[in-house]
Amino acid sequence: MARRNTGINVPVARVKVIKALEQALVKLETNYKNQETNEAKYNVTLKKWESQVLKAAMSKLSKATSVSVTTRYGNHINIDFNLPLEAMKILEKPERDYPTMADWQYKDDKEEIENAIRVLKMCDNETINTATYGGITKYL
Repeated sequence: MARRNTGINVPVARVKVIKALEQALVKLETNYKNQETNEAKYNVTLKKWESQVLKAAMSKLSKATSVSVTTRYGNHINIDFNLPLEAMKILEKPERDYPTMADWQYKDDKEEIENAIRVLKMCDNETINTATYGGITKYL
């Protein structure tokens, strides 16, 4: 029998939720501001990896199983070749170790957090019910 995914229903101190949301907002803004710098560093690392793979592949060109040469528009030549996996050891491809988000996503998340903080600051109760604010719990 499958369980239903139901939210938790506990009273939480309103001040703690506001503080946690404010910290989440600072983290969101910091990640977004650093995204461009992090992306530039990642691109440098990725280009270096691609260069290393290309250099290793070129040295194993004689082991290629198929080669395809195509002339492209604008005086470009596209050369594709396949190497058996045993022909060379490929270094692990670098991956992003930072969160990325589009402008619209950043604006939506920021607006949602700021609105939640405003609403919580207007609340008279000392505790709130987390089930009531299910949309903002993903930021906590």
